[in-house]
Amino acid sequence: QVQLVESGGGSVQAGDSLRISCVGSGRIYSSSVMAWFRQAPGKEREFVALVRWNTGRTLYGDSVKGRFSISKHSAEHTVSLQMDALTTEDTAIYYCAKGSQYSTNERDYNLWGQGTRVTVAS
Repeated sequence: QVQLVESGGGSVQAGDSLRISCVGSGRIYSSSVMAWFRQAPGKEREFVALVRWNTGRTLYGDSVKGRFSISKHSAEHTVSLQMDALTTEDTAIYYCAKGSQYSTNERDYNLWGQGTRVTVAS
């Protein structure tokens, strides 16, 4: 059973950049979709970005489009999220998730990491 472990969260200032990563402890099959979701205090979990493992096709949530970039590193079983031009609205716990559907719906993901906290100060 693959486990997902996120890292790289922290506290930054508005306008800064941050890169978070997610490592799978086992093999990530080529048909998998890896995604990032986030949950801000008092809000629903929100789709951020996804990448299909075999094609590299990506999709982004509207609130992060143009600022965030998801990438995969197959040999290292790692998916990363480069976050630029951060704002206080990006403050949340960021979760890595694995599924098989090219989907923005969290219900389509059956494996989740524990999350990494990102705090953006004004």
